[in-house]
Amino acid sequence: MSMVQKTVEVDVPLHTAYNQWTQFEDFPQFMEGVEQVVQIDERHNHWRTKIAGVSREFDTEIVDQLPDQKIAWRTIGGDVQQMGVVSFARLDDARCEVRLAMDYDPQGMAEHAADAMGMIDRRVSGDLDRFKSFVEERGLESGGWRGRITPA
Repeated sequence: MSMVQKTVEVDVPLHTAYNQWTQFEDFPQFMEGVEQVVQIDERHNHWRTKIAGVSREFDTEIVDQLPDQKIAWRTIGGDVQQMGVVSFARLDDARCEVRLAMDYDPQGMAEHAADAMGMIDRRVSGDLDRFKSFVEERGLESGGWRGRITPA
């Protein structure tokens, strides 16, 4: 497994950034290569991606979610093996920090090469920068889910 960690400061209140991140079906608007995310229920999402011409589908499960603090997930089926957590920290009334840490298992020679060249790190960094722009330009979240999911 490989690990990527990235952080971005976002110029919106903490609850706005957190609420927006819970809107998984909006991810294709700021995550490069994500074609569709379908939220199946509170814990499960189905993803369809296309990166460097390679299409993949996989399912994720939210394993820990604490409003305004963190969302942790893992893959549970499909072509991708990963787990991670996105955490949120208040900087002041109008700004917060979003930190993403993800373990992933590159599949095949092309993904191993992309990982070795730092392309995965740059992609995640770009996704966080696009999330920042997405939520800052709107100024408001498109929705929000404030439920608590506890680890099993």
